[in-house]
Amino acid sequence: MLPTEEAAEVGAELARRFGVPQWSFALTATDANRWAIRLLRAVTGRPRILVNSYCYHGSVDESLIVVGPDGRARSRDGNVGAPYDVTQTSRVAEYNDLDGLARELAHGDVAAVLMEPALTNIGIVLPEPGYLAGVRALTREHGTYLINDETHTFSAGPGGATAAWSLEPDVVTIGKAIGGGIPIGAYGLSAALSALLSERSDLDLVDMGGVGGTLAGNPLSLTAAHATLRQVLTDAAFAGMIEVATAFAAGVRKTIDEYALPWSVNQLGARVEYRFVSPAPRTGGESAAHADADLEDYLHVYLANRGVLLTPFHNMALACPQTTADDVARHHEVFAAAVAELMGGPTTA
Repeated sequence: MLPTEEAAEVGAELARRFGVPQWSFALTATDANRWAIRLLRAVTGRPRILVNSYCYHGSVDESLIVVGPDGRARSRDGNVGAPYDVTQTSRVAEYNDLDGLARELAHGDVAAVLMEPALTNIGIVLPEPGYLAGVRALTREHGTYLINDETHTFSAGPGGATAAWSLEPDVVTIGKAIGGGIPIGAYGLSAALSALLSERSDLDLVDMGGVGGTLAGNPLSLTAAHATLRQVLTDAAFAGMIEVATAFAAGVRKTIDEYALPWSVNQLGARVEYRFVSPAPRTGGESAAHADADLEDYLHVYLANRGVLLTPFHNMALACPQTTADDVARHHEVFAAAVAELMGGPTTA
């Protein structure tokens, strides 16, 4: 409940990396997203939030919405105990679909577009040329704020996709990685938005206003973030992680090509993921439609039994500063053996 010097230093470092100057802290990225949504509803007077189908923003109620097979919005599977019909609080458009986004924004009731610069938790879905610029142009045209959730896309570089791709969001949210395992979340505001909020003396922005909490910005979280950003997730570390991830992607692609598998590989900086479809999906809906739980389980168990652990719920590998070329080579050896056995051939791993 009292700021520390390290809070100011972490805020300054996040501002340097992501290009938005004013930062506040939470305990999770989910909370950071919730609080950003509250602020933007307050300043716009608009009720709805727009997200991409099969996005990931933690357990934010407004984000659990997808485009159904009939093209209409519906609640996402697994939306347990929703307090209200999500189609009444939110709008949704497929990623990489500017026409769909334009149609939804035309209603004039969207306070903010909350999006990952690239979809991540449904398999990496990368932006097509001009898509992100189009999103920014449409949001400005319709008086809608843009929130970049960099919690996962931070893997793109030291300033996430926002810096790597020269994006201009109004708000950046992030969590997880900046604390090195200690709970933390953060949200950064543009200078214009921060000034607008500061002028609103009618808004109760502390305590019951829903943009605080006793442990938000606590000294332990901020000390962890200070150490992680200054000593661990450095520019040099990202360069090394991305180099290792690039080698990982190349090796997976080589095996896929060798067996002429209809699979694809996408890379987002230090993060690599393969999907059981080719070409790579361009929307969240396409990516979800090509999930294969049995095949994922086979590969994960095969790899884990031989000392290689992937994220347990999809085919994602994230290089860390300690990941080595030998680690990547071992994965490639076991992955190739797994595919060979799957295809009925001899194995060596």
